[in-house]
Amino acid sequence: MKPYRFKPYLKTVIWGGDKIAPFKGIKTDKENIGESWEISGVPGHESVCTDRGLANDEDLGLTLFQLIGKYKERLLGKHVYERFGSTFPLLIKLIDSRQDLSIQVHPNDQLARQRHNCAGKTEMWYIIQAEEGSRIHVGLKKRITPEEYERMALSEAEEGHNPFADIMASYESRPGDVFFLPAGRLHAIGAGNLLAEIQQTSDITYRVYDYGRKDADGHPRELHIKQAKDAIDYTIHPEYRTPYDKSQPSAELVSCPYFTVRRERVEGEQTIDYGCDSFVVAICLEGEATINDIRVRRGQTLLIPAECRAMHIQGKCTLLTATA
Repeated sequence: MKPYRFKPYLKTVIWGGDKIAPFKGIKTDKENIGESWEISGVPGHESVCTDRGLANDEDLGLTLFQLIGKYKERLLGKHVYERFGSTFPLLIKLIDSRQDLSIQVHPNDQLARQRHNCAGKTEMWYIIQAEEGSRIHVGLKKRITPEEYERMALSEAEEGHNPFADIMASYESRPGDVFFLPAGRLHAIGAGNLLAEIQQTSDITYRVYDYGRKDADGHPRELHIKQAKDAIDYTIHPEYRTPYDKSQPSAELVSCPYFTVRRERVEGEQTIDYGCDSFVVAICLEGEATINDIRVRRGQTLLIPAECRAMHIQGKCTLLTATA
């Protein structure tokens, strides 16, 4: 089997910017692109295969759901297919924040199944580019109770200032920074960040503060203050930025029950075998290379089937890889 390239879903949002199209090297008439869904199994926005480097390829035009139905464990890996069936377990995005994103939280699996009949959302961010002064807000630095959270959110939000500024940890963002966001952790992407996001396949978000912004029809954007009350993890941690050795050509960034993410710097020719029964998602962050005979350059994402067993890479590039 050959790696798959998919058509990105470019999502226009009120806080979106102009960095994604140039980063990916594509032309589009869309403005305020906040997200590029690189690989998605979310119903209604399923990725469609556009290229595998094969003549008369019968897989061109098939959705990710159709590909999984056709190849099953050959595409996903036996363990992954047994666990998730026809659902692709990860959602891969690029995010560009021209403005501050809302402060939000995602439910865990148990709460999401109970309320929405879907998976929860644990995710991670890798900062690709950061404008001077841009920030990432993540986690609590001051202890509060669920009742204090609700009173604060409901009362202070009406006064037009951020009620969470004094209780959330905040970091100046730098290229290469990593932030792990297990379900339940309050977070917000500040203005001026271009980042890669790897998450569970779920589109459930509880927005708790949005700076008084209005939607395209002039109405205040919906908040989910009460729903978030039971979803927030009120635990305080001493550090929310994930440490790793940036000097190493190969580094594990995050490993959790839902995904393992690594950064790989390759120069020349290299074979990478993670030794796991899983597909590999490869996001090219810099440079260009050939992966299993498929050309990839900055801003492009490939899905390498589990049956491939390894990535055979030729070129000079930096990759972000994810396995399930």
